[in-house]
Amino acid sequence: MKTVAISLLSLTLIAGTTLPTKRAEASPIRLGNVVPGTLVTKEVQSIRELRFENLIAQETDFSCGAASLATILKYAYGWSDVTEVDVLEGMFAVSDPELAQRMGFSLLDLRNYVESIGMRARGYEIEEDALDAVSIPVIVLLDLAGYQHFVVMKKVVGDRVYIGDPSLGNTIMPRSDFMEAWNNIIFAVIGEDFDTHTVLLNPSQPLTAHRLTDVFSPVPKQQLLDFGFRHAEVF
Repeated sequence: MKTVAISLLSLTLIAGTTLPTKRAEASPIRLGNVVPGTLVTKEVQSIRELRFENLIAQETDFSCGAASLATILKYAYGWSDVTEVDVLEGMFAVSDPELAQRMGFSLLDLRNYVESIGMRARGYEIEEDALDAVSIPVIVLLDLAGYQHFVVMKKVVGDRVYIGDPSLGNTIMPRSDFMEAWNNIIFAVIGEDFDTHTVLLNPSQPLTAHRLTDVFSPVPKQQLLDFGFRHAEVF
């Protein structure tokens, strides 16, 4: 993959978006008389739960970066108990809380938090033709109708970009729309215990025959080294 490392210290982009909608939780449904004398209970997911599957939703209008980081820590590094609040508290400790609540967090704030928990952050500026070679989930900053918004980019296949949006949920963006909103920078979280089989690399597929081409495979060790992982963390 053709990538050029850039200094995150020079990045002062900020992010914000609209408030997420109120959650609607699922509940079990009970089916009677399916078989005489029996009662069947079936757990079902609400539309919101399906949309936010394997994704931590943001609870404030300035916390898209914190929710995106929490998503990667939970689903790519096995931090099963991490929450958006945990990450927010950590990010406030390494940033200006008043500025963050008013303007949103910056990529520098994200980097400082990642390093405060003993991990590493890498920023890369890449061209469009290298998108398909991004083999780990990363955070990207999108300009959506004037809002600077952090999301998780899970994978890119052909003309589809699989996005975990902490405000809107899991979605698939047309590549052309993504390119119009993206600033050509990816933000990678690097550390021990990365799950090469993470569910973030195996998102729900579109209900068309084209999905048969989006075959999931774990991340090869050599590609992890390309993104800044150390031999001790990979082998």
